[in-house]
Amino acid sequence: MLQELFTPSVQHVLDLVGIFVFAISGALLAVRKNFDVFGMAVLAEVTALGGGLFRDLVIGAVPPAAFSDLGYFVTPLIATVLVFFLHPEVERIQLGVNIFDAAGLGLFCVSGTTKAYDYGLGLTASATLGLASAVGGGVLRDVLANEVPSLLRWDRDLYAVPAIVGAAMVALCIRFGVLNAFTSGLAVCTALSLRLLALKYHWRAPRAWHRSSVKADEPDQVG
Repeated sequence: MLQELFTPSVQHVLDLVGIFVFAISGALLAVRKNFDVFGMAVLAEVTALGGGLFRDLVIGAVPPAAFSDLGYFVTPLIATVLVFFLHPEVERIQLGVNIFDAAGLGLFCVSGTTKAYDYGLGLTASATLGLASAVGGGVLRDVLANEVPSLLRWDRDLYAVPAIVGAAMVALCIRFGVLNAFTSGLAVCTALSLRLLALKYHWRAPRAWHRSSVKADEPDQVG
């Protein structure tokens, strides 16, 4: 099904763009944590490839694309070199990085869902793996950097929710037999738009109803 939506060359380019931008975010976090160049490369690789690697192992797509396509492995290294030398400039174009990161989120939640369905999973499981494809690398990045994953922090703008919406749209399109290049592109754009709106207006998921605690909220420690 995934091959029917995009030609292999187009799909490959889209994957590499998403991988590159996710790798940028991993390398930038390594700079902020004062890691050396090896640490930067590790965080870049994990952020870019972690979600897709998890998905491929679950669905039995072995060897995973991260190990069978040299471009998937080299692209995060290129991002590492870029950040290593130009991280002040990259930080200054954070808005552009956020836009491409949101695009990568949309692309990966859609491609992850369709690939999981292609391998015989049900719609709910496919959408779940679509979400994991989109956010799994970021979770691994934060764990390796000794941070509470952004996915779990109330003081972070919505990230998983846009991916959930995008993956759910794909699952519904599959269910009703209307998944095509247009509807999959609509799912990507929806996830992208929700993420950008969350960044602009600081949309966050609600905490527990009538939450009361004597513990003060921890300050935001990561830029």
